[in-house]
Amino acid sequence: MADPRVEKLADVLVSYSVAVRPGDKVLIRGGTQAEPLLKAVYAKVLQAGGHPLMLLSLPGMDELLYRHASDEQLQYIHAPQKLILETYDVSIGIQSAENTKALSGVDPAKMVLQRQAGAELMKTYFKRSASGELRWTGTLFPTNAYAQDAEMSLSDYEDFVYGACMPDMDDPVGHWRRFSAWQQQIVDWLKGKERVHVVGPETDLHLKISDRVFMNSDGKRNMPSGEVFTGPVEDSVNGHVHFSYPAIVAGREVTGIRLQFADGRVVKASAEKNEDFLLQTLETDEGARYVGEFAIGTNKGITRFTRQILFDEKISGSFHMALGAGYPETGSKNQSAIHWDMICDMRDGGEIWVDDELLYKDGEFAIAL
Repeated sequence: MADPRVEKLADVLVSYSVAVRPGDKVLIRGGTQAEPLLKAVYAKVLQAGGHPLMLLSLPGMDELLYRHASDEQLQYIHAPQKLILETYDVSIGIQSAENTKALSGVDPAKMVLQRQAGAELMKTYFKRSASGELRWTGTLFPTNAYAQDAEMSLSDYEDFVYGACMPDMDDPVGHWRRFSAWQQQIVDWLKGKERVHVVGPETDLHLKISDRVFMNSDGKRNMPSGEVFTGPVEDSVNGHVHFSYPAIVAGREVTGIRLQFADGRVVKASAEKNEDFLLQTLETDEGARYVGEFAIGTNKGITRFTRQILFDEKISGSFHMALGAGYPETGSKNQSAIHWDMICDMRDGGEIWVDDELLYKDGEFAIAL
């Protein structure tokens, strides 16, 4: 029997997150595991008058690529990829991993090589997104692989995913509009501020946000959402930080990350697990050692770590930073082939000060909202 929540999520994605209009060229990307949601989204795009193009991937294809491809093949950019990124109006991505650890044995240097080759595509993506030419959103279809990572049964994980995406099942779009208005108060308070000081366990970090813009992430670009974020002044990050949660890329789990910054740049990095992967990724390009994003998670429906960044970066009571590319609409000038989010729990002694005023303490906002 079909899960009615799938249909509702498809409607939220198409009518709210990217608001498909008649004539829009719409890319829909996902794996075959997400078939029910992909079909529902496809139908909703057609009903909205858009022109959907479905790009499906099969389980194990990335593994085959890294196993058999030469360096030249890893760096090859297909003309249709470039054309879609440069000309389409909307992109909807749906994750649905069958095995989240499939790439754990891949040589990190191969991943770095492929990311470097895609640097121009990344630049185009960020630029068109910032200008509003490209409206995009990403979500996740619950699979056994994700449920296992989260240490839940599939049915419990489905409840978690749909509960985070649609806390009000009767009026999911109305919920996100109300949430957006609440979160806008935080963004308004931060407008015009200059300095941020983050304090926590093994963390003492200073950064500047002068002339930078905080964005209200309210379910448009990610579903679920729930964060306020900006791009810090590139050479302003100083101090040290310990990320309490693992940082995961392509199934590679890097735990116990500690970074030391000087004038914006990572000058020392270590990890308790997969340190080699961390260090090689930092060598992707010059921008990989600088911070492209600073954000505070605000989704109260997400309270636990599930090893899935789409949810984990929005944990209420956390902050995260991304090494690499920043979003131009925030004022960030940092460019890189990577954008790697790393999360820190602030619920036990964490504080965020802005211009010497306490904004956040023990995972809660300290200002009147």
